[in-house]
Amino acid sequence: MPTPLEVLKQYWGYEQFRPMQEDIIQSVLGGTDTLALMPTGGGKSICFQVPALCQEGICIVISPLIALMKDQVESLKKRGISAAAVYSGMNYRDIDRIFDNCVYGDIKFLYLSPERLLTDIAIERIPKMKVNLLAVDEAHCISQWGYDFRPPYLQIAQIRERLPQTPVLALTATATADVVTDIQEKLAFRKGKVFQKSFARDNLAYVVLHEEGKTQKLVEILQKVPGTGVVYARNRRKTKELALMLQQQGIRADYYHAGLTPQERSDKQDAWIHNHTRVIVSTNAFGMGIDKPDVRVVVHMDLPDSLEAYFQEAGRAGRDEKKAYAVLLYHVTDKINLERQFELAFPSLQEIRQVYRALGSYYQLAIGSGQLESYDFDLLKFTETFKLDAAKTLSCLKVLEQAGWLSLSEAVYIPSTIRILVNKDELYDYQLKHPRLDRILKAVLRSYQGAFTGDISLREGQLANFLDIKVADLSKALELMHKDGILHYVPQKDQPQLVFLQERVDASNMSIDHKMYQFRKNRHEARIKSAIAYAETPECRNRQLLAYFGEKDAPACGKCDVCLGRKQSTLSTLEFESYSGQILHILEEGSKTAEELINRIGSSKKEIVLQTLEYMVDEGVVEFDAGLLRLPV
Repeated sequence: MPTPLEVLKQYWGYEQFRPMQEDIIQSVLGGTDTLALMPTGGGKSICFQVPALCQEGICIVISPLIALMKDQVESLKKRGISAAAVYSGMNYRDIDRIFDNCVYGDIKFLYLSPERLLTDIAIERIPKMKVNLLAVDEAHCISQWGYDFRPPYLQIAQIRERLPQTPVLALTATATADVVTDIQEKLAFRKGKVFQKSFARDNLAYVVLHEEGKTQKLVEILQKVPGTGVVYARNRRKTKELALMLQQQGIRADYYHAGLTPQERSDKQDAWIHNHTRVIVSTNAFGMGIDKPDVRVVVHMDLPDSLEAYFQEAGRAGRDEKKAYAVLLYHVTDKINLERQFELAFPSLQEIRQVYRALGSYYQLAIGSGQLESYDFDLLKFTETFKLDAAKTLSCLKVLEQAGWLSLSEAVYIPSTIRILVNKDELYDYQLKHPRLDRILKAVLRSYQGAFTGDISLREGQLANFLDIKVADLSKALELMHKDGILHYVPQKDQPQLVFLQERVDASNMSIDHKMYQFRKNRHEARIKSAIAYAETPECRNRQLLAYFGEKDAPACGKCDVCLGRKQSTLSTLEFESYSGQILHILEEGSKTAEELINRIGSSKKEIVLQTLEYMVDEGVVEFDAGLLRLPV
């Protein structure tokens, strides 16, 4: 079998591994249960993809993020590696075919959402596969100490019982010390190893600005920091408002959120990745799994409810290891809003039961039925139907999810599929009798191969454009042919998927573990307090973040707003970072006078350069002697 480095060169074209990757890979190849803690952009996927390709058999990857699974499957396929994904919302025929290919075919990577581990087909087929590695992505989801607990992750230990010789590799970008311990216990580690890369990002300057006028400050930041940026806002409406405002200021900006169509999301994402759009303004739905290394600034317009979430989102800046900024625009109202959201996040048992009862009625589920059934879920339509408050309903659903009653995924796009059910003679006869549908059938047969032998994916928007008809009219025509038994048509999906993890019970008998509920409530409150303390405590931002993740006694970074603010008053952190970097670069050539530096940087920036020099000399970063400025020897 090939060596890890040979696999890396063959499929990725890299000549060497990043720090820690090879150690993790060797641990896995040695059959050792392994936990890898690597910051966002640290190359976690390589750590399970390479060892899986070094061995015979299949690698099963557990991930809660459907969009990320689909992206990784497509990425592997482009490299000539066979991969497939199974997640909520897929039809049984496709799931059955994929599992069969994993047992008898040549699939190398099978991506599963965690609730799929509970299904009969998974329990039956997985032990028949030659599984060389079980990779658990976003492993912090298994811990109730973490910020994103998902009960289906607890089933992974049961799968391990059916794969006694298979090592597990758990990966996460953010985990406190308690979560690190919990991950190993919940995954039933056998004498495992933990590899932890420091959470320090030396190229990333963390900045917290206390601002009354956040939008004006956002414009100033984007005008001062060139390059690509991401701006995070709390809700969908705000993303659109901010993007339009930035456009009016001459900044190439666009907005992104989960409520857009798949095509809109794809187009906006591609435009940003290829630098046609400079700044994307988004909810936290954006960024996961997107590998864009040259992001120069990430701005948060609101304080997230946990430092784990903030650290992960901020960490999307500067993955190329060049200078980048993570800026939080903070106002006292952020604290008030988080405290108000905390109260909404933990509804009463009566309110939770009301939502659970409404779900049963909404999907017309009988008592004792529905276990592991998956349904499209439209929150707005659901709350309007039962006259429920949307925010409180979402909190109730979160409690039901964490209590193991249901699972609610992000929006998932599954394209339409069709399969022709009749032979060519019968189809020709149908076309003669239905001339209006004949044109559509001819277009399908010309554009898509294999419709007589199996299910084919259909891009309805593309086909409708070709036929010059409305998408709705095309769908109606396909539904009619489905009804007539000419073809099997499954319409596309683009909704969050709600899965009932347990059979439906009478709402009055639906229980929540009160002790665990209180534990999660206390943990959530502690995370909010930590986030507020980060924004309000005048201590090195980098040191605060590292301490939160267990790296105590870290030195001051020297580049956050606090470290620079002790000597700076009129000069902003971003200005100082920019001009001090230019000064140091010029002084690497040799000693210079202040006038020479000003001329090199630009005479219009004289005051800023002089202020920066004054600070640098005071701090001993630059020496001044006999009229010359130089770097310390």
